[in-house]
Amino acid sequence: MSDEEKSIAANSGTKRGSVLVVGGGIGGMQAAIDLADSGFKVDMVQRNSSIGGTMAMLDKTFPTGDCSMCMISPKMLSVGRHQNIDIHTLAEVVSVEGEAGNFDTRVRLKPRYIDADKCTGCGDCATACPVTLPREHDDGLSLRNATYKQYPQAIPGAYAIEKLDTAPCRLACPGGVNIQAYVAMVKEGKYREAVEIIMRDLPFPGILGRICPHPCEKGCRRIEIDEPVSIRELKRVAADNVDLSDIPVPDITPRDEKVAIIGSGPAGLSAAYYLSLEGYSVDVYESMPETGGMMRYGIPEHRLPRSILDAEIENIKRFGVTIHTDTALGKDVTLEQ
Repeated sequence: MSDEEKSIAANSGTKRGSVLVVGGGIGGMQAAIDLADSGFKVDMVQRNSSIGGTMAMLDKTFPTGDCSMCMISPKMLSVGRHQNIDIHTLAEVVSVEGEAGNFDTRVRLKPRYIDADKCTGCGDCATACPVTLPREHDDGLSLRNATYKQYPQAIPGAYAIEKLDTAPCRLACPGGVNIQAYVAMVKEGKYREAVEIIMRDLPFPGILGRICPHPCEKGCRRIEIDEPVSIRELKRVAADNVDLSDIPVPDITPRDEKVAIIGSGPAGLSAAYYLSLEGYSVDVYESMPETGGMMRYGIPEHRLPRSILDAEIENIKRFGVTIHTDTALGKDVTLEQ
């Protein structure tokens, strides 16, 4: 999901009583409350996932030594519950145009990746998240999960997922597989989840775990320290610990269109797999006695065991793909047929 931009207009033309407050710290919250109590419509823009600003990160306040959160929590609740205040978190102002009393502001909204309207704040997602990042509240001295809530009293109370830039290993992967995600699942011993992540982008986790030339490992940042992560072998570990037949076929809405694919090599079978997920009725025509193309007839069995190849081809059939062997185009079936 990419960043989005939205326009927030203030007092366009005739006065509408709309005010934009940039920043959700103690100053911004007090300004928003005062303006909203005066009848103005307030849009608050905060770059973090919750309001509170720097004061929410403090333990004590100077010079009284009072609890910072005890002082700021009532204002946070007032902002969160006020009918005249709309909070836009994970947002940054891109541009401000116009003149006093008539501004048009462009705001970039970063994706939260968790539906704030459905999140109950239970924290189960953070517990299950295998990725850790430095914690901002102690200057990175400890770690937090990538799925996080800044602090227990955060407003809004929904969790968010922090995603950084695309990893170089994923950029180097011809299939664009989410390598970080499935490696993290393997680390946690969640092999089925790892295979499900792999199969979003390729249907042969066990096969590629053995024969992939692994260009991803050349892009691994770990190579700058000692040696790259064994990405291909980790894919094989995940696949070898999962029976693909145990993974349920998702609900697929069937389409009326039919698709014929010539050849049951890796390209043909991959196309059949993804077309079947989209609901198409797919028939694959193979001239050889067995399916697999060069995976079967071009790679020796000691590199690619036939049991692995057969199991992953059978898994593709579970999605509604029909394969016709000993059927050559132009001889046994025509293009018109």
